[in-house]
This record gives sequence, C-alpha cells and structure tokens, in this order.
Amino acid sequence: MPASPEWLERLDTALPDIAAHFGTPFHIYDERGIRATGERLKRAFAPIAGFREYYAVKALPNPHILRILFDMDFGFDCSSIAELVLARQVGARGADIMFTSNNTTQDEFAAALSDGGCLLNLDDISLIDNVPHMPQTICFRYNPGSQRSGNAIIGNPAEAKYGVASHQILEAYRRAQARGAQRFGLHTMLVSNERDDTYMRETVAMLLALIAEISAALNIRFDFINMGGGLGIPYRPDDMALNLDALALDAAAQLTAFQAQYGYAPALHMESGRYLTGPHGVLVTRAINHKDTYRRYIGVDANMSSLMRPGMYGAYHHISVVGKGDHGEAVVNVVGSLCENNDFFATQRPLPPIEEGDLLIIHDTGAHGHSMGFNYNGRLRPQELLWHADGRVTRIRRAETLADHFATLDCDGAGLEA
Repeated sequence: MPASPEWLERLDTALPDIAAHFGTPFHIYDERGIRATGERLKRAFAPIAGFREYYAVKALPNPHILRILFDMDFGFDCSSIAELVLARQVGARGADIMFTSNNTTQDEFAAALSDGGCLLNLDDISLIDNVPHMPQTICFRYNPGSQRSGNAIIGNPAEAKYGVASHQILEAYRRAQARGAQRFGLHTMLVSNERDDTYMRETVAMLLALIAEISAALNIRFDFINMGGGLGIPYRPDDMALNLDALALDAAAQLTAFQAQYGYAPALHMESGRYLTGPHGVLVTRAINHKDTYRRYIGVDANMSSLMRPGMYGAYHHISVVGKGDHGEAVVNVVGSLCENNDFFATQRPLPPIEEGDLLIIHDTGAHGHSMGFNYNGRLRPQELLWHADGRVTRIRRAETLADHFATLDCDGAGLEA
C-alpha cells in the first residue's frame, strides 16, 4: 500500500520546522499510514480462520513501531536474540513470536525457548538434535529447490542457504516427532519485494500440497502454514501495486478446498515487513554541497550508512525536494560522504534544481532502511522520528554519537598467552 498522499502533503509543509527542531538527517515514520495498511491487511484476510501476520522485526526494529503493530494483534518474526528482546519488550510471548533459526547458536535457542517461548521454526534438519528441548509445537522452513524459481532479490532457491530441502523434509518431521513434538507448522520464504500475487498464490498451493503429503505419511495434522513475507511495494511511481485482495481471496478458496478434502484446514500465517511499514517512512536529508565534474553531484548530509539499499542492490528510492516536487530537468547524482563510489541515493536522476540547504525526501525507507545501517568510515547512524496519529512528532531513537561508536573499545584488555 503506497504512502498516503495526505501524509506526503503534510510532510512537504511541516518538514522545514521539523528539520529545524530535530536537525538532519532522520528517518520519520507515519503512524496513521502504518495502521491503515495493517487494517487493510487484516480486512483482506479476515475470512480465513486463524490468519495472523507476524511482522518481520528486521525491517524496522524499533519498539515504538513494534508497539503499534502489537496493538493491532500482529505477532513478530524474529531471527536473533536482539529481535526476541525487542518483541518481548512490547509484550509478545509464546505464539506471538515466530523464531526462524539460521545458523543458530545454543545461546539463541536458549533465548528463544525461555521467557514464554515461541513458535520455533528450524532452518535445517541438523538443528533438530541441537535444540535443548523439543517444544510441543515445531515448524520447519522449507526450500523447494529447483521446483520453484525465486526472484531477482532472493535468487534461485536451489542456491539459497535457507531451508530444509525437499528430500529431507519428511525425515525432519519424523525426527521431530520422535523427539516429542506434537503439533506442527510449515514455513517457507522464497521471494522478496514481489508484487506478483500469482507467485504468492502458488506458494500457498505448494505448502498445502506438502502438508497433505507429510500428514498422510506420518499421520499428523498441521496447525498452520506460513507463506513467509516478501510482499512487495511500488518503489517507483509507475510500479503496479500488489493485488492483496486477489491474493487473500485465492488463499481463502484454497484453504476451503483443503478443508473439504481433508476435514480440517491449517491456519494461515505470513510475515510481512516491507509491506506494512516500508511506504510509511522517509529519510530526510539536507543538500550541503554540489560538484560539477563529468557529472553533476548533489552532496547530502546522509550517506549509505543511513540507507544501504541503493548502493547494495542498486535499488530505486523515489526522491522529492521539499517545496519543489519531484520533477525536473537537471540530471544529478545524489551522494553521501563515504569513501565508497556506491555511496549514492540516486544516479543520473532528473530532479528539480537543488540548492545547498534544500531538504530532500528519500521515500519508502520504513523497512530495511535504518535497520541495515553500519559504521564504515566512522559515520554514525541517524535519528528516527515518529509522526503520531494525534499529530505529535517525537524522537524514537537518537542519533548515534562518537561515544556510542567508541564504547566497545572500552574493554578489559584480557589476553591469552599463546
């Protein structure tokens, strides 16, 4: 669901005052937009009994945002101790948390299974024996290999490090059952930022066919299937949006047919991150320099440590200039200050004339923006702001400081004589 045009209008009017008060750069998120998209998701899937969204914490790991989503009865998809801590800080326990392991340590398993536990989703058959104690409910992440294609971001499933292979999946459930598991789920995650609802429909069909096969072989029922995340958003103004209603209607029909054939239907879970919050955040940065060499460069006070996606993936993020819109004839590169040539937000992009001091809005940073930040060159990650539904704007994460950056150098110097 795209960002609300009304919010973007409010931003264009209010950003000069917000930037003057808080300073730049910053990510700012729209509570109204997040709630509107969440409600739309719930309405679309309401006909499916047991449907639940598990927000992917990695997309925007800020407790103020997670609290909004938990208030809407969404659970959380976690994959690290830090993400578990954040989810539990806002009240999530037990079945509110889906913990998907990936090269999981014993410490991570212990954290996942403590403090109310979670729905444990194992990434590999070898992990069955590594779990300290087998929970009553167990789930496996399935990788169909060459049976399915991925997409440009995630790539070919057969080349992915994630998931239990087709020839291992039946044995995985058999071994989990032997260790005491009594309830079961099946999960997959095959694409990222996918706007073709057909692919997602096929994923639901794949999961239902597989649980029917496993159920027949092991005489078990499945409590849920989890179709993963990967629902895409229109980053470019002319991108077609995902047809969420068509996906929900088809999933409901498939589950109804499964119920008629097998006498029960599993609940449907998903773990969207980008779809829920991506369009409802922007990175605001100020133009501080211009340079004319073989190309025209606009230097800004944010850099790749604030938003990695363009430099890492070549991802497109739309840019507008406060008070000037997003259309122009001047072809520019918008760049940061890192000693890396891929430290850019836009390359050869037509934009309005930009003067030093202008505020630029880099759109759709509400997922995989701040969370992918880093500290190369000693550059510090920016602050985060929340535009509340009641009209207040508050800081929900302060900018990093040099003291933060150097804090880990304050260690005891303990050594080992080798």
